[in-house]
Amino acid sequence: MPSFICTACGTQYPQSEQPPAHCTICQEERQYVPPSGQGWTTLDALGKSHMNSFRQHEPNVIGLSAGFAIGQRALLVQTPGGNVLWDCVATLDAATVTLIKGLGGIKAMAISHPHFYTTMGEWARAFDCPIHLHAADKEWIMNPNPAVRHWDGDTLKLWDGVTLVRCGGHFPGGTVMHWAGGAEGRGVVCAGDILSVTVDRKFVSFMRSYPNFIPLSAREVRGIGAALQPFSFDTIYGHYFTSVIASGGKQVLEKSVERYIGAIEGTRGY
Repeated sequence: MPSFICTACGTQYPQSEQPPAHCTICQEERQYVPPSGQGWTTLDALGKSHMNSFRQHEPNVIGLSAGFAIGQRALLVQTPGGNVLWDCVATLDAATVTLIKGLGGIKAMAISHPHFYTTMGEWARAFDCPIHLHAADKEWIMNPNPAVRHWDGDTLKLWDGVTLVRCGGHFPGGTVMHWAGGAEGRGVVCAGDILSVTVDRKFVSFMRSYPNFIPLSAREVRGIGAALQPFSFDTIYGHYFTSVIASGGKQVLEKSVERYIGAIEGTRGY
């Protein structure tokens, strides 16, 4: 039996003879059902219509995406302790598996929030690796898999120099990954859209729902800033190929938190 995939958000559901009646992820206020209605595909069908493209952002950081669903972009981060797949895309074909295995495979997966869970179980099976997800978001796992490892608390050290940081915000378990060795040792943060890189790439911003324009509170945004305060980083990788703050990332985050709070509390003097 096929495991159906929502064409709007990319979430895969357990095997069934017929598609689910609806997508739980898309019915919730942080996502949406398109005006054309709910649609479904399968991994095999998706492989005939989409293929992953790759972009090397810096040595040992490769982005990959097929532009499917909400355009999720994953990152293969090659660290001395092993390779991490940060976030996940729905598309997984033979060429992608061959390429990544040629680069050393995947030691662990980590995902920022439920909109990027997609076909994570397929990836874990292909590369025989665990999936690290924050326990605060476990209710949003639509296709349970034994590879999932729930973690609690504010940080999880995967190995030397690679740390998952719970920021919350977009989802209660909203997570970013800090790699101290990235950006030639200045540090990088892989953020998904927990920190959403703005179009001008001068700031990041924060939302509960991006498509439905629901902002976060000042308290939540201060919490994101506080969660990342102990970490040094120069580069921020967002959730699209072009969503990159190339330098000054720590200062950009600090300015962005201040700007956002000023705007939402009405103290910016507009």
